[in-house]
Amino acid sequence: MATPSRRTFLNALGLSGVCALGDRILPPMMRLFAAEDPLLSGRPLVRYPEKTDLILLTSRPPQLETPMRYFDRAITPNEAFFVRYHVSPVPTRVDLDTWRLKVGGSVETPLELSMDDLKTKFERATVTAVAQCSGNSRGRFSPRVNGGQWADGAMGCAEWSGVRLRDVLNKAGVRKEAVEVLFNGLDKPAFPSVPDFMKSLDVSRILDDPNILIAFQMNGESLPMLNGFPARIVVPGWFADHWVKNMSEITLLDKPNDNFWTRAAYRIPDNTCGCVEPGTSPSRTVPINRLKVRSFIAMPANDARVPIGHAVQLKGIAFDGGSGISEVQISDDAGNRWRRVALGKDRGPFAFREWSADWTPPRAGDYRILVRAFNTLGESQSATPLWNPAGYQRNVIEQIEIHVV
Repeated sequence: MATPSRRTFLNALGLSGVCALGDRILPPMMRLFAAEDPLLSGRPLVRYPEKTDLILLTSRPPQLETPMRYFDRAITPNEAFFVRYHVSPVPTRVDLDTWRLKVGGSVETPLELSMDDLKTKFERATVTAVAQCSGNSRGRFSPRVNGGQWADGAMGCAEWSGVRLRDVLNKAGVRKEAVEVLFNGLDKPAFPSVPDFMKSLDVSRILDDPNILIAFQMNGESLPMLNGFPARIVVPGWFADHWVKNMSEITLLDKPNDNFWTRAAYRIPDNTCGCVEPGTSPSRTVPINRLKVRSFIAMPANDARVPIGHAVQLKGIAFDGGSGISEVQISDDAGNRWRRVALGKDRGPFAFREWSADWTPPRAGDYRILVRAFNTLGESQSATPLWNPAGYQRNVIEQIEIHVV
């Protein structure tokens, strides 16, 4: 059963975003983000219901970024998990007594499943996986591109629990003409001219993958409203545009989905790198799907000042699209020499992999610490940023600056 805070989530949030919260919430919980990163400088930290201080990108719809300090660990806390919606207003309350997940279209037996049905009529399944916005780090593209100017915090890793999507489809009975499965949530655009956010997956992709879930728990708790309560789709290893939140309908289609969010949005150049020469346009595009290899330094913070001769603990995370991280390396001399670092617990191929290392600066001065990761296929990050006009799937070698005094 939902807690009162989830069932009666502030209605003003969906109607008018942060501004509508007015004196009740905003003044004591909104302050400028104090960061040396010029991309974040001046952005406010805000606190929405069920959330801690997050970096505000937009309020209508809510787009909230996780501060880098939370990426020194494998599991991102629910209250610090990033938020990304496409249309406004967003759902702010759900009554589980009346909520049903409808399954229809090209099926033998249409279903209307309550939360109790999901929890009692299907086998429970759990996967630890990274959700990352396709445009994470878009603000670092040069030349700049349109879209939300995220820094690096539009990502998070959680333990997701629910039921296998294929089990639900099998219970409904997939007809032989079904080719795709379309997901729709409770978020609806305010104007008819704005396309409703819906995404789809191939039927065969779902039936072959036991890790694709209808999740109703996140890190052992009910999903926060802004992360998909009461249930969301989880597609481990794929970018989060397919992870539809606040689920309401699953429809099996007898022809490929051709809505705006598939036909025009979330597409990359149709080549191996998903990139083109900066400032140019691709001749052909394909939908974005699998995550690229990425790694980050979360501790110490960028532009930190540390004393000479004292060991500094470096910590961060690495991940990829499901092959699993096999090695992480750091460099303090512009990539001329690399050193392997210690890896933390392996929580599965779709999860963040923690890493750590002690680094003792030999002399005073400014240092750039670089980090790169390798997955089990030998794939890594590029030395120079790859570019595409949508600002998707950045996976360059990342770095921070440390001042030794």
